[in-house]
This record gives sequence, C-alpha cells and structure tokens, in this order.
Amino acid sequence: MKKRIGKIQSGVLTGLVLAVAIGAGVAAFLLFDTSGTKSTLPPEYKYEIEQYAKIDPALIIYEQVGDPIETDFDTACAITLDDAGNMVIAGDSKLVKYDLAGKPLNEIELPKEPTCIEFDLDGNLIVGMSNVIMILDPQGNTVQEWSAPTAVSLQTSIAADKDHVFAADALNKLVWCYDREGNVVNKLGAKDPDRNIPGIVIPSAYFDIATYPDGLLRVVNPGRHWIEAYTTDGDREWYWGRAGVDIEGFSGCCNPVALAVLPDGGFVTAEKGLVRVKVYDADGEFVGVVAGPDQLGWIEPLRVCKTPEECKAKGFDVAVDKAGRIYVLDTLRNVVRIFERNKSAAARAAR
Repeated sequence: MKKRIGKIQSGVLTGLVLAVAIGAGVAAFLLFDTSGTKSTLPPEYKYEIEQYAKIDPALIIYEQVGDPIETDFDTACAITLDDAGNMVIAGDSKLVKYDLAGKPLNEIELPKEPTCIEFDLDGNLIVGMSNVIMILDPQGNTVQEWSAPTAVSLQTSIAADKDHVFAADALNKLVWCYDREGNVVNKLGAKDPDRNIPGIVIPSAYFDIATYPDGLLRVVNPGRHWIEAYTTDGDREWYWGRAGVDIEGFSGCCNPVALAVLPDGGFVTAEKGLVRVKVYDADGEFVGVVAGPDQLGWIEPLRVCKTPEECKAKGFDVAVDKAGRIYVLDTLRNVVRIFERNKSAAARAAR
C-alpha cells in the first residue's frame, strides 16, 4: 500500500536506524560480491524458508509460454524489449538482439562490460556501464557517450523520459538525473532529513529504477524493501513495500532486485535468495505470483539472508512487453522465460 510522505513514525524510524547500522557495518568490497557461497543460516530458519518457497497454486496467476530461450551468453546481466517485441540482452561486453523464437538478429560489441540497458522514447538504446553511459541509435551507432560525475561509480539501472536520462548508482547510493546532453541536473535519493528522505540502503549490487506514466521515477530502495516515487526535482512523494518472507513481502537483506512496469500501471518485481517474481498493482497492493522457485527451475540452495555475506546469489532481471507478457532473464543459466497471465486468473479478474 502506498505510504504518503509525512512525519516518520517511531517504529519506521527504528527500522531505518537498524537498516543503516547493518549497511554501515559491511565493507564496500563485500557488498558488491555476487559470487555464490554456502548459506550459514540455522537449520530451523532454512526449514521456515523452505515452507515459504512452496507457493499456494491459487496465487500463481501466470504461466510459462514455451520452453526457456537459450542465449549464447556466459554472463548475461540485463534484458529489455524493443517496440517490435524483440529482446535485447546485455552481458559479456556485448549486446545481442533476439526474436521471440530465440534467434539472434544482430550483435553489438561494447568497449567494456555493460551493467544495464533501456530504450528511450525515440528507440535509441541507452547502455550503462560501471561509470559510462552510451546512447546507440537503432542501427547500433554511438550517438552520445558521457562519463558518470564521480570517478568511482556502479550504474546498475538506466531509465529515460522525454527530457532526462536517469542512472541508478549503487556505489554512491543515489540516482543521477541527466539532461539529454549528459549534464547532471539533479540527484535523487540522497539522505536529506529536511526533505524527509531517509536515504537509499544498498547492501548488494542491485539497485533498480523505472519511469512511470505519472512522471514520477520509481526507485527501488532494496535495503529498506521499498519502492519510492520521486519527482525530477528530488522530492520523495510516497513509497510502498515492506520486509517479509511471506508472499506479500520482500525477503532477505535487500529486495526486490528488479522492477518493471505493466501496461495497466502495475509492477513486476523479482527477488533473489528466495527467488520469486510477483505482481503488485499501481498502489503497491499484492496481486499475485508470476513464478516461484519451482516455476523458475531453481536448483540452488535457497538463501534468504540477513547480511550480504550470507546471500550472494545472482538476481534475475525482468522486462514487460506491450501485451503484458513478462520476460524473466535467468542470470544463472543465461536463459529467458516468458510468462503470460493464465486464463483462469484472467477470468477471475474480469468478474
């Protein structure tokens, strides 16, 4: 449920202090290590998590379309879709466009590893790297290129509206707002008590953003388990979300790791650790499950953890097409699964 920004209640404030304390106690190098390790959770906690991994079938309102689409990536990191519904996947110092059957259409080599991609309203592809942004035209030619405003940065998500490009910087824990010439005009999400902005908490290298039809940028605050709405002037208008291993909450130290907007204004989220892809409405109310561990073919140990050291599994990425189909990029197996609303769920929703 949306929470309008006003006076912060004492219970929320206590949670914020604890979250900041946890984040402050972890070194930056460890924060952004996403290699797999054995979980150190106690057996009784692991058992509880296994229970939550079994999702009530009545809550699963999507079904997979066809078999997983294999890619030729060793390390895929991000997915987006063009206006024709083709997939563009980033990783391995390249971009590859695939049709819906998984056939490669073209490939673009990049000067360094990409970290995020998104199309702008003109059909240009914006590619984020650790501290560089490139804008490529539909033919793959470089139109613009600029560097991040700080020498050390990690851009993990890119979004754009008519006048701006937004880059989520996980190391600096804020969103840079650029004009279309690459000049920084604002920064969003930095801690500012006078504006009732508690600051972004990022225990691991996942920090996603998305533009929205109302003109407010949606920013995932993963350490606080929130999705926040910001104006381009940097005002935080509201937020929604909460921590929890139950199906409506976001589990672990830092979730969700990915966010996409549905055609009806709802949201798709992805979690790591206890891997789940879910749908919420425009106000942040839980709608249903796209896929859980079983539907995603999860064979790794479930690691719903309290610190980044305990949970270093890769996070999946998500994208949505114009028809509302949901594309899940499995970054462990480098495959794409496509889900659409199942007929029984659609019939219930129409009643």
